[in-house]
Amino acid sequence: MKIIDMHCDTFWACYPERKSIRKNDGHIDLEKLIKGDSMAQFFAIFIPKEDTEDVGVSRMDYFNSVRDFYLEELQKNKDLIRPVYTVSDLEKNLADGKLSSVLTIEDSALVEGKMERIGELKDKGVSLMTLTWNYENCFGYPNSSDPAIHAKGLKDFGKEAVKEMNRKGIIVDVSHLSSGGLKDVVKVTSKPIVASHSCARALSNDQRNLWDDEMKLIADTDGTIGVNFYSEFLREGCFHSYLDDILEHTKYMVNKVGIDHVSLGSDFDGIDCTLDLKDFTYMPKLVEGLSKTFKDSDLEKICYGNTLRVMKENL
Repeated sequence: MKIIDMHCDTFWACYPERKSIRKNDGHIDLEKLIKGDSMAQFFAIFIPKEDTEDVGVSRMDYFNSVRDFYLEELQKNKDLIRPVYTVSDLEKNLADGKLSSVLTIEDSALVEGKMERIGELKDKGVSLMTLTWNYENCFGYPNSSDPAIHAKGLKDFGKEAVKEMNRKGIIVDVSHLSSGGLKDVVKVTSKPIVASHSCARALSNDQRNLWDDEMKLIADTDGTIGVNFYSEFLREGCFHSYLDDILEHTKYMVNKVGIDHVSLGSDFDGIDCTLDLKDFTYMPKLVEGLSKTFKDSDLEKICYGNTLRVMKENL
């Protein structure tokens, strides 16, 4: 069973020491993706909050530097993996027996209120943008334990920027966004949206997770939600990620929003808990577990089909 995983932080983890993506000690490298039967991996470039403290350059310069590293690694490993800019690229890669790489951004703060930058990022190969991380930016406000902040919607710029992302062909990702922001995205988007790496709040009451009605809003756009493997999103106060908890969230979410709106978003290399699924090579164990509940056609939707549909509608 092929896998499309909507979120990992592998390049954030590899970039500081310029570790190879072919083989490293993290959750994901190319050898692990092959063993785990990957079709396509969404690779996020995480944008640090404080430029001067964290990276010493502007957010855009930091993005460009990590992107250069990303392109260098893809070129070095072109025998195994190719970048994807359209669904046709992915289909060709699959036919040629190659992995596919989808470039994404986590925290769109680097847009800095400049609408033209969205087009620039598309031209640089970005296919998905997570609107916020855990801080306010030009789009809006993050998830928060403060109900007043969590209820805040998109800023005026954010509403127009979502429309521009629709026009330019960039998937809108609402993971990390406030509840009010999600509601505004749904009002203004003309394309399916995603929560690339989020879980069900009814099962684990973490502010990063989604209530049932929020998941339904995403489904109403014909979007999809990627189940996150982080332990505390799966079970409150837990520091180990159990396979059974991933299965429980997946089944719960399918029950609430339907089989067409649940996908996978591991958050590999961005989570620090211990895991039953120790790295990407363990993904067949997840597939095996899901196969006890879901028939093959439904399993395909969770593992890759739903994400592929959203890509086709956006890219």
